[in-house]
Amino acid sequence: MRMSTWIRQHVAALRALLVLTVITGIVYPLAVFAIAQLPGLKDKADGSLLEVDGKVVGSSLIGQSFTDADGKALAQYFQSRPSAAGDGYDPMSTSASNLGPEDLIDTADRTSLLTTVCARSKEIGDREGVDGSRPFCTPEGVGAVLSVIGPRAADGEVDHPTKVVSVNEKCPAAPFLTEYKGVKVQCAAEGEDYSIGRIVPIKGTGPDQPAVPADAVTASGSGLDPNISPEYAAIQIARIAKARGISDDQVRALVESHTDGRTLGFLGEPLVNVVELNLDLDQRYPLRG
Repeated sequence: MRMSTWIRQHVAALRALLVLTVITGIVYPLAVFAIAQLPGLKDKADGSLLEVDGKVVGSSLIGQSFTDADGKALAQYFQSRPSAAGDGYDPMSTSASNLGPEDLIDTADRTSLLTTVCARSKEIGDREGVDGSRPFCTPEGVGAVLSVIGPRAADGEVDHPTKVVSVNEKCPAAPFLTEYKGVKVQCAAEGEDYSIGRIVPIKGTGPDQPAVPADAVTASGSGLDPNISPEYAAIQIARIAKARGISDDQVRALVESHTDGRTLGFLGEPLVNVVELNLDLDQRYPLRG
């Protein structure tokens, strides 16, 4: 009797396993696949792929770099935001850097994240003909940060420093400040560790609202963001127009046509899809001879 009950229980369990396997392993996937093939859904389900002359050139969901072999920006294209995913926009290495301002983004060269941001801002400012300065950056495009060394007060401040070092300006560079609290500021010696000092960022004279927007100098959380802000697109218009031999108004109109507003009218910020915009540029205003 016990054996018969045991067999019935296991047969019932086997039937449940088979039924659930068919439902969840066959019926459900096929139903989802079939729904995904409906008009209006198929393109998104296939990855929102972009084609030119029948050839897949990318996805509207994944950004791309528009640079030459040396990593320099191609003058005829809008530039994307930086990417921390692998060598740039690598879907297999999607990630953020998770670094703080003075964390080293390049340990071999001892380059901090802040210095990287400052350098990007200066480079973009020079390229686009706008003011690339920003708070906590030196005019040369490095992080304006001091290590103030000396006895600390109860609140952690160093009121009477014995040594002050501009940690992001390697010797023999001339520091961006001559002195701090009466002590001459020194450049950073190669291989020295200045973490013993109090790290003091210096705001400087950079505008609180820089001409180069934040998305131009920082990577997204995924490293794959295909979008930039309308503000970053706007400062690139003159360069694109000159490179393609067209008017600023023609480029501006194209940017506006590729600008999406806030989701549901109030979520997030307006966005410009760089990949789609550059493809449209090539189709409407190809480079002349």
